[in-house]
Amino acid sequence: MSGRYAQALFALAQETHTTDEVAGDLANFAKLLFESEDLRNFVRSPVFSAEQQIKVLDALLAQAGIGGTTAKFLKLVATKRRLFAISDIIRDYNILYDRARGLSRAAVTVAEPLKEEHVEALKSALAAVAGSDSVAVDIKVDPSILGGLIVQLGSRMVDSSLKTKLNSIRARMKEVG
Repeated sequence: MSGRYAQALFALAQETHTTDEVAGDLANFAKLLFESEDLRNFVRSPVFSAEQQIKVLDALLAQAGIGGTTAKFLKLVATKRRLFAISDIIRDYNILYDRARGLSRAAVTVAEPLKEEHVEALKSALAAVAGSDSVAVDIKVDPSILGGLIVQLGSRMVDSSLKTKLNSIRARMKEVG
């Protein structure tokens, strides 16, 4: 369901040449959701009627400066009683938006911070693997992996961390006895 709503919003944004504006507005709304547990509970709760949700959205969107296509879309989602899925809809819209711009996203976990030249080499290697123009890399430092990398690119994941390799060797040694 979230994919259909995201596709409809993306198609509308393309028609009106507002894909960047909608992406920015959705990012602002996602930030509001992330920062407010009360708002997350509000959008997920079936207790509130569509009218109540729209009323609250009107005030919230006006205060956040979110208008146009995005505001109309969010109110439509509330009218259809699908506001509980807004986080998934935003995620799916962002996937479509990134794909249209030739951008892939990767999450990389390393044991220690990477030098800038290593980050650039990693980006170009991941772009070649993903077949995209560029890759946005979110690098997380986790010393517990000891060394190597854990890379998640889309639905693919490669774990070449030293911790995983040592655990694999430990498991094989236990099998031998």
